[in-house]
Amino acid sequence: MGGDERVAIYDDHGTVVGSTTRADVRSRGLWHGAAVVLVRSGDGESVYVHRRTDTKDVYPSALDCWAGGVIAEGETPDDCARRELCEELGIRGVTPVPLFGWAFEQGTVRCHNFTYEVRWDGPVVHQAEEVADGWWMPLDDLRTLLEVDDGTFVPDGRLGTLEWFRRYR
Repeated sequence: MGGDERVAIYDDHGTVVGSTTRADVRSRGLWHGAAVVLVRSGDGESVYVHRRTDTKDVYPSALDCWAGGVIAEGETPDDCARRELCEELGIRGVTPVPLFGWAFEQGTVRCHNFTYEVRWDGPVVHQAEEVADGWWMPLDDLRTLLEVDDGTFVPDGRLGTLEWFRRYR
């Protein structure tokens, strides 16, 4: 999604209140929404982790274990989750299962995250503009890495995954 793309803007309670450009959201620190999908292996014991490209507008080169992005104008979180999963990782033909929602606020990043999960053992095809590389990581290894806040992971992805561990593991 480029800077001129129209995205949904939210109030601080998580209700859509209008739309504006992605660039406006970033420059003014407006509340927006994102749909993010945790991709687990078929047996559930590993999670797909990827490194963001160095050209991302926020958190370039950071690790993340959520495929996702900003919710476009007129788009539902469910539609955004399916779109982002397909765009970023080339995963099609699965329905993301809704998990939980939570708000993230750090500096000028103010986002309502709608979280989902899928199980996947098929091929992963990276979107070159957004994903530099990726790999499967066992859940125990992921948890160990996330418990250390060393800036390696996208901040909201890190916190969201720790919340996922708290709720589901």
